[in-house]
Amino acid sequence: MSHLHEVNLLKRRAKGFLERAIDSLNSSYYDLAAFLSEQAVQLYLKSILLEKVGDYPRTHSISTILSILKRFSNCENLIKLLEEKKLEVSLMEDAYIAARYFVREYSKNEAEILINLAKEVLKYGEVC
Repeated sequence: MSHLHEVNLLKRRAKGFLERAIDSLNSSYYDLAAFLSEQAVQLYLKSILLEKVGDYPRTHSISTILSILKRFSNCENLIKLLEEKKLEVSLMEDAYIAARYFVREYSKNEAEILINLAKEVLKYGEVC
């Protein structure tokens, strides 16, 4: 698989996760919407790193991915957005962990917050 093909595949998957998150929100599956939002952001950030640096870390931590992105990328608006939304990023990281390992329910409001963050990440990521 070519490098460019992998970048595009990650971006396509990220967009698909976001679409499914919105579907889940509309179907009142708030836990799933939260998890899928995290997946969208995680994959999209990894696609940017792959495109800019040629690789990405094998981690699920958005904060870790962001710290690497800050060193190797000129995506100032995206980085600023994620730094300003630290609480939302933390909630998003918790959504990944909780969905896999804990019993934690997410509210409609929390799911909406995470979906909105994912939308912004994908929007700002397009111009990196």
